[in-house]
Amino acid sequence: MTDLLGVCTSWGEHECVVQPESGPAVTVRLADVVSGKPVPPRPSVRQRVSARDAEGHALVMWPTVVTEDLGDWVLRTETEPQGRLLKRANSALAIGDPGVSWDDALDGVVGFYTGRDREPLVQVEAGSPVHRHATGRGWTEVDGGASTFLLGSVARALRACGSTGAGAAPTPVLTEDGPRAHVVLEQDGRVVAQGRAAYDGDWLGVHALLVEEGRRRGGLATAVMGELLDWGASHGARTLWLHVELDNDPALSLYERLGLLPHHDLAYLRPPAQH
Repeated sequence: MTDLLGVCTSWGEHECVVQPESGPAVTVRLADVVSGKPVPPRPSVRQRVSARDAEGHALVMWPTVVTEDLGDWVLRTETEPQGRLLKRANSALAIGDPGVSWDDALDGVVGFYTGRDREPLVQVEAGSPVHRHATGRGWTEVDGGASTFLLGSVARALRACGSTGAGAAPTPVLTEDGPRAHVVLEQDGRVVAQGRAAYDGDWLGVHALLVEEGRRRGGLATAVMGELLDWGASHGARTLWLHVELDNDPALSLYERLGLLPHHDLAYLRPPAQH
């Protein structure tokens, strides 16, 4: 006799199908089942990392970003921005201990960004003590900046991408730049979907997943994700993470299907206007 641990995906008159954590689904004849019991989900090691450690894996995403440490905080600015300035690449990651008082740290953030002709921004863990302290000093949340950090398994998400079926999606084209990759889907000479990813150790971050309006809900995002995940897995990535804005319901639905779970929420703050 042997044990099989996994998720029961179907139960028929004569057999059931169990999906293990890895590998293909297993069909079991009910006549061969001796006993069974429900088992609660195993706590994920990934979910036990700190918000600061998890966010640290984002620094590899933009090769032209320069950083300056302020204790655990990281001041980030993009030296060669392409198009609009991205908040994550042009804000201070204000999670952890800055090594000075919060007032001095926030003043240091303002000086760092104004000296580089950038808007001062901090990215904070929502509801954290530094979030409350900054808002008490008059810092306000940036519209559209509320997001959540999702975390999951590369292998599980890749299986889910394969099982959803992207239909007749165009063939993905992937370009690689060191630990970063860019995937595009083109049709009739134009880009209809694209996404980017970067790996840091065995962590794979996905960002800038975009689908042309009017082509959404057709499997294109899944096709791009699948290509990025396959690329990341080929480089040894096992943990998948990404940021998604809290009001982006279609994206949240997709990532839930891929098995991603919330780890922590984030907000961006700007200082009070100076007169």
